[in-house]
Amino acid sequence: MAKHITQGKLGEQISVDYLLKNAYTIEARNYRYKRAEIDIVAKKGDLLIFIEVKSLRRNTHGHPEQKITQNKIRLISRAACAYQYQHKWRQEVRFDSISVNFYPQAFKIEHFEDAFS
Repeated sequence: MAKHITQGKLGEQISVDYLLKNAYTIEARNYRYKRAEIDIVAKKGDLLIFIEVKSLRRNTHGHPEQKITQNKIRLISRAACAYQYQHKWRQEVRFDSISVNFYPQAFKIEHFEDAFS
């Protein structure tokens, strides 16, 4: 498996662990709708949250959350609408991003609530 795919999967697992420790429940992982994918669908209370996870190694320029393009936001929004329709969800939703920065012996996680809409 390519290194960036392995890193991405590890970043998603770290994010899931973080969310569970912070009282979120995980509803779905890697939810796909046509060409779009939502990394994590979670709930906290009555709020449904669609989460995009970005991971980068420390020696890479920029921040992971800056790698979310307008096209990616559009695709996530479409997938979120499909998820809500399929699950008959009529309450509030939120779009978050989680960035995972990998360092040689550790990682840093940042959670951005309401990252985009």
